[in-house]
This record gives sequence, structure tokens and C-alpha cells, in this order.
Amino acid sequence: MLERAARIRRTFRHLQRFRDIVRVFLKYGYQDVAQRLHLPTLLDLPLTGQSTEIASLSAAERFRRACEELGPTFVKLGQVLSTRPDLVPPGFADELSKLQDSASPLPFLEIRRVLDAELKGRTDDFFSTIDEQPLGSASMAQAHRAKLKTGESVVVKVQRPGIRHTLSVDIEILREVADLMEVHIEGLKKHRPRRAVEELIRKLESELDFSREATNTERFAAQFEGDPWIRVPRVYREATTSKLITLEFIDGVKASLVSGDGRRGLDPVEIARRLSDLVLRQIFVHGFFHADPHPGNVMILEGNVVCFVDYGQMGYLDGTEREDFADMLAGVAQRDAAHVAQALSRLGSGGGGSLPGLEADAAEFMHQHFYRPIKELEFGRLVNHLLDITSRHDLKLPPDFFSMLKAFSVTESLVRSLDPSANLVEQAGPVVRQVRLRRMSPSRLVEDFFDAGAQFGSLFRDLPSEVRRLMSQARSGEIRFVFRHDNLEPLIHALDQTSNRISYAVVLASLIIGSSLMVLADVPPRLGGIPIVGLLGFLLAGLMGFWLLIAIIRHGRL
Repeated sequence: MLERAARIRRTFRHLQRFRDIVRVFLKYGYQDVAQRLHLPTLLDLPLTGQSTEIASLSAAERFRRACEELGPTFVKLGQVLSTRPDLVPPGFADELSKLQDSASPLPFLEIRRVLDAELKGRTDDFFSTIDEQPLGSASMAQAHRAKLKTGESVVVKVQRPGIRHTLSVDIEILREVADLMEVHIEGLKKHRPRRAVEELIRKLESELDFSREATNTERFAAQFEGDPWIRVPRVYREATTSKLITLEFIDGVKASLVSGDGRRGLDPVEIARRLSDLVLRQIFVHGFFHADPHPGNVMILEGNVVCFVDYGQMGYLDGTEREDFADMLAGVAQRDAAHVAQALSRLGSGGGGSLPGLEADAAEFMHQHFYRPIKELEFGRLVNHLLDITSRHDLKLPPDFFSMLKAFSVTESLVRSLDPSANLVEQAGPVVRQVRLRRMSPSRLVEDFFDAGAQFGSLFRDLPSEVRRLMSQARSGEIRFVFRHDNLEPLIHALDQTSNRISYAVVLASLIIGSSLMVLADVPPRLGGIPIVGLLGFLLAGLMGFWLLIAIIRHGRL
């Protein structure tokens, strides 16, 4: 309660920004949601109608445009939601994936101030030259080409000054709005809007800390060390902080611009094969993968060497999740609905049991998407169908599972643009078999056996003390049983509303009776022979009765 009160006070300190955010969403047609949260009244904002152009847009397009207009926090929110189709209505994820993170470049003088502050005034000790014209400018950072004193060409990515404060203000407001939505919009609590905001915060914290991006880059390089097919930019730690990262400059061709004209000896078919293999190994072998491998983040060097850039967005799947996903793909390849259902249940924390109807839904899923030529496979529809199944059976898939699906989908699109005959699902077969065979290897079985033995040993070691503690609590009468009731909030709200109306009606009836007694007692002063006190009582009772009637009509029940 104290935490919520403190958050409300902070929100009202940023009242103007709160008003700006609500005003933009009202502009894009979200009057109904705003009214249900009582925001126009709370913030004293008029309910204006939409323009004809905005009214013609879909709900997903209106939401995307609102995010673009509100700036970096909401652009990042949209980008996070584009990777979490389980948190948004159908069609929103695809639309939000169109959000482009770009901004007007800052004057180099402001960038130089950040460099000097982060490098303790020793900027000229590290760099011999820094190009004042930016290579790119996004909402959170700006990149410049530079040269180190030692002669290496590098890229310096510098965080925009003041961006942390801007994001913190918007996040406080988003948290409060998410809480209001869970309380005031019936049926939305189970979708947990607060969870989407917390996911945004986790992603933003990762992207705001450039030292974490440096760690991601180095870890990615370590897992592919010695592989001639891939190049990972070197991180210059001596010129890297939480607000600044210095990376090796990569002189390559964007994957989307590769053609078969022989430039630099690049072969699109070979690049497609290598790119597929690298992404599959990231997901299934290492479990640590580039979560945003769009064509602008994939560079191709001479010799068909692949180079991923920008390691701010990474995903992670643990060994069990990778094995369950491999089992699911194996079940799809074998057209085994029971196998797919069991793997999906384990992925969704269902324990692998036979959930009613899940096997039939898995069979229908395979029938719709995998009994057709691979070139006709629509990955977006496949993911939406999968989400529909998991939602219907209340399966909670790991958050990074959706990042993995997006990375898989983006890679598939890029691979097909390079080689229309490529089949990423088919190419995944050997990698999937490798994952499943590794689970049955003697060393893995021995390791699992010893892990199970250690857990049983811990259980038997702790059992006597736990039994003794329970018996002690039973003797002292301290054992408690806690029962939790879910989804009672609507009933509690209805009972609270009913009791308030009854109390209001009792007060109203008392006022009418009291006013009648005053009139009958003929208490002066009088107006037209009628006691004024009684007339005022009747007037007040009439206003209260009218107010109660309006309140009942507004809630749709007489």
C-alpha cells in the first residue's frame, strides 16, 4: 500500500507528461478505454472525436502510430510487444514489428560531452579522430565512426543525454495505468497488463546498460570461437562504460543487399545455408541467441562470412526448454500429434500430462500448416495458431520462447530472400536430432543420475528436521492452513457497490421522512406557507435520488 501511494505521488509529479500520453491515445480513438479508467475526468481532458483518416485505420495501426508519436519509451514498448504475441490481440504483433527506432541526430557537441564524462576527460587519449557525422541515430543512442590511437577503425555508440530520466518518467506512468487497467477493466486482470510493463522494464534496463551489451557480444563470440563461418565484432573494454560502447568497425554488405553479381565473391545460396545453420545452432546448441536478426543487423563479409551486429537484444533458453522445443519439432516432422501435445505441455509448464483436447488441437495445428509445400508455409499464421492453442489450454510459455520464434521467423524470411528454395524447417532436422541424441548420451545419463541422487540425498537429509518442525508446530498450535480464492474480485466489487447503494438509499429515505416531518410541524421560517427547511430537504433528496438513478443507468442496470 505504501509503495502504491508513493508511486501515485510520483505519477502526479509528472502530471503534464501523463496528460500528453492520454491526449495522444484519445486522438487515436481510445476514448472507451480512457473513460473506463476515469482518466479524462482525473486529468481534466476533453473527449475529442477522431479524424476521418485515423478512424479508417485498424486498431493495430492506431496503436502503432500512437507509440511512434509518444517517443522512445512507447516505441520500445511496441517493439517488446511485437515479440510477445501472447500479450496482444491478433494482428498487433505483426503491425508493431514495423516500428522503426530512429530519431533526429544530436549535435556532436552534446555527444562529446557524454564521451568526456564517461571517459573522465580522456577522450583524446583513446581516439585519434571521431567523425562528427553520425552513422546512425536512434531514440536511445547515436553511433559515430572513429579511429583509436592504435590505428583500429571502430564504431562508438553513445547514449543520448537525459534518456534515462525520460524513460523512468514514462515507466512510472505506465505502471500506474497498467494497475488501473487490471482493477477497472473486467476480464483484463488474467492477461496481466503489469506483466507487459515489467517485461518492457527488463528489456529497457538491458538496452540502457551498454556494458551488458558488451558482455553479450563477448559471450556470443566465445560460443562461436574458431568458427570460420562467423565474425563477431571485437569489444574495446577500455573505451566502454554503461553509457558508451566501442566496437570494431565491420566493413561488410547488408544481407538484404547481397546479390549474385559476384561482388566480393558473395554467393547468396551459400550465405543462406550458413545463416540458417548459425541461427539453428544459437537456438538449439547454445541457447543464447540474437533476438533481432533483421537484415540490417546481419552483415556479409568477403568469403561469405556472416557477421551479426547490435547485441542489445538477446534471448536465452535453458537446456530443458531447448529439448522440449526439439521434441515438439520432431513430433511435427513425424506427424505425431501426441508427441507434439506432450512437448507443448512441458514447454507451457503443464508437466507433460495429457491435457483434455490438446492432442486434437495439435493434430489440427499440424494439418493446417505442415501438410503443404514449405514455400506456402505462413509463419505468422503458424505462430498465431500456436498462441491460440496455448491460450485455450492456459499454457504459459517462457517469455524468450516468443523472442526465439520471432528470430526464427525473421531468419526464415531473410534466408528465402537469398535462396527461394531454402527450407529452414528441413535444415533444422539434423540439429534437432543432435539435441535429442545428446540427452541419451552415456555422459548425460550419468550426470542426470548423479543429480537425481544428490537431490534424493538432500531430501532424506532434510526430512527428519522438517518432520520435527511440523510436530513442534502441531504441539504448540501454530500450524496454519491457508486457503486462497481466485477471481472473487468482481463479486467483492459487486457486493461493495450494492452495500453502498443500500446505504445511500437509507440516507435518502431518512432525508425525505425528516423533511416531511418538518413540513407537518410547520416550523418557521416559511416560503409560501411551507417551511423552508422542509423544502430544502426535499430539494436535496431530489438531487440525491437523481444522482443515484444516473449512477445505476451508467452501469447498465436499473
